[in-house]
Amino acid sequence: MEVSNESAIKKPKRLTSVVWNHFQRIRKADVCYAVCVHCDKKLSGSSNSGTTHLRNHLMRCLKRSNYDVSQLLAAKKKKKDTSLSIANVNAIYDETQRKDEYIKPTIIKFDHEQRKDEIISLGSCRFDQEQSRLDLARMIILHGYPLTMVEHVGFKIFVKNLQPLFEFVPNSSIEVSCIEIYMKEKQKVYEMINRLHGRINLAVEMWSSPENAEYLCLIAHYIDEDWKLQQKILNFVTLDSSHTEDMLSEVIINCLMEWDVECKLFAMTFDDCFADDDIVLRIKDRISQNRPLLSNGQLFDVRSAAHVLNLIVQDAMETIREVTEKVRGSVRYVKSSQVIQGKFNEIAEQIGISSQKNLVLDLPTRWNSTYFMLETVIGYKSAFCFLQERDSAYTSSLTDTEWEWASSITGYLKLFVEITNIFSGDKCPTANIYFPEICDVHIQLIEWCKNPDDFLSSMASKMKAKFDRYWSKCSLALAVAAILDPRFKMKLVEYYYSQIYGSTALDRIKEVSDGIKELFNAYSICSTLVDQGSTLPGSSLPSTSTDSRDRLKGFDKFLHESSQGQSAISDLDKYLEEPVFPRNCDFNILNWWKVHTPRYPILSMMARDILGTPMSTIAPELAFGVGGRVLDSYRSSLNPDTRQALICTRDWLQVESEDHNPSSALALYVEAN
Repeated sequence: MEVSNESAIKKPKRLTSVVWNHFQRIRKADVCYAVCVHCDKKLSGSSNSGTTHLRNHLMRCLKRSNYDVSQLLAAKKKKKDTSLSIANVNAIYDETQRKDEYIKPTIIKFDHEQRKDEIISLGSCRFDQEQSRLDLARMIILHGYPLTMVEHVGFKIFVKNLQPLFEFVPNSSIEVSCIEIYMKEKQKVYEMINRLHGRINLAVEMWSSPENAEYLCLIAHYIDEDWKLQQKILNFVTLDSSHTEDMLSEVIINCLMEWDVECKLFAMTFDDCFADDDIVLRIKDRISQNRPLLSNGQLFDVRSAAHVLNLIVQDAMETIREVTEKVRGSVRYVKSSQVIQGKFNEIAEQIGISSQKNLVLDLPTRWNSTYFMLETVIGYKSAFCFLQERDSAYTSSLTDTEWEWASSITGYLKLFVEITNIFSGDKCPTANIYFPEICDVHIQLIEWCKNPDDFLSSMASKMKAKFDRYWSKCSLALAVAAILDPRFKMKLVEYYYSQIYGSTALDRIKEVSDGIKELFNAYSICSTLVDQGSTLPGSSLPSTSTDSRDRLKGFDKFLHESSQGQSAISDLDKYLEEPVFPRNCDFNILNWWKVHTPRYPILSMMARDILGTPMSTIAPELAFGVGGRVLDSYRSSLNPDTRQALICTRDWLQVESEDHNPSSALALYVEAN
């Protein structure tokens, strides 16, 4: 009930607390009230009640407008020493003050009945609208928030109560701020990449949108000066709807030239294993005009390992689609009611099935879930056979041959699930981890092709034909990376090639040996040119001296020339002749090369470039998907420049975060299935 203003009493004494600037003291009968001038709430106004409860109310009063609580409480503190008014306190926000004029932060803790979460820091400094605007844009970029959030009512209320002085701007202004941040961060990345002594590798990823637009994403992979594997998104380009293969190669070349990395490029990895070879050839030809590719570009063209495994699995799934549909129907029938589920459980118990796994339906767009469904169903094979005899309504039963096919396919899928988990689960996927896994797939495909069942052997032959196309392009790169693992060296190549090639294994091993020696010789030539002062663009070795007054340059030349006739053992020969490093689970190959760089100065530079090659480009959340990368609807609706700025800058800013996972840099933008 409202109290008439006519009942307002005359104050018997001066109310000294600054809190009374926000309350009106009113007496009704023998009771004294304090009425908030902002929200009209009545509180006790008795002198015996003190002012703590009034101050607490002010902290929570959401209906105050354009008033900073810290001003209120800071004014009380200053009032004891000076005659400053609240207007004087507001003067600290005057934009003419210098940025370094701060009031010492003060922590005020209210009376013991106050909640702990109501302790307020009264650090007060000059409010900077421009900096706050940039901070807001940076927050939107970093967390992937929509630009339109600045116009949301809830956001405006929150910010207004947090800082009433903040002036809201339309999302178009925030978009401009995001572009501004993008340009500044891009310059930093540009300078960092061009300071690298080593080369970079480029991953080429294709994206689409729900509206069937197409995008090209270029990601630089490299090992930095501290021997840490790094990656940065360089471009996210919107492709013209009428683009051709010729145009695609031009887009990639233009991006390389934009970043000035065409002379620093070691290899390119395409996520599509069967991308047109002409695209790669055009890029190689353009790059080689400025600098010959190392080892004639034998290691330049790499295709994604996870992608080829995915394609092979999809071929297998399509071949047994009818069997999979029957299995799916069987599971769906058993789980259709509690009565049928109970009957099925009784049958399983009677025939002695001890499996503790529950039947689960798969998600057809995730082939690993199909594997788990098949694996579980096969464990209940006998129960399904009995169910067929006892329940005439069950019509999805499998024949004996189909059960054999399902069992074999499940074994195939198990291998691919395990290997894909290794590829996608490694937080530091250096190139050396792929060779043994891919060789295992190769050996198994050879065995599966020998299956006496014509249906299974025919399916395996199709799978192997697709795998062979990948193997012919990438086997040398995979083997060289494995040789640079001190736990394996040439021994691992010899071990696997003897199983894969049989009687022709020695010839194949020699091809790998010759390939790595040719590459090492190319790095040795770069090292020699650097020693002589004529650095090649993108060379991996820094100059030995930059002092033009070095009087011993002649000695360096004499030492180099006199050493040519000596039979000094090379880094590569020394490395290969020494015993392999013991295998253990804690081994870190990048740390090993960092420590052994002084012992193998040229080979370590080669290892840096090769181990940084992305042999697989698929993110963990997409590893088992049957579709490609699809950009979410919101980001596909942005204009091309803004879309590229938001995606690239988010990746660059995330590097500053300790929990940044490079393998999922683009996870936020994937459209949910």
